[in-house]
Amino acid sequence: MEKLNVKALAVGLGSSWALCMLFAGWGAMLGWGGKFVEVMASVYVGLTPTFLGGIVGAVWGFADGAVGGLVIGLVYNALAKKQ
Repeated sequence: MEKLNVKALAVGLGSSWALCMLFAGWGAMLGWGGKFVEVMASVYVGLTPTFLGGIVGAVWGFADGAVGGLVIGLVYNALAKKQ
């Protein structure tokens, strides 16, 4: 089995989740997804339905997604090595 590029996976998932949080925050300004932002704000301090709150959420989202991608990549590579 091929190994994953852990760094690329971390950056890719981090960027994807950052965009999700950014657009969720900005969308909530317009009245879409307010409950989702409310729930995520309990985890990501500073995420609010405002322009700046969306950017803060994107920073948190990138960090969270990158760590998730790193863990997924490392676990996958460790398991792929055994086969």
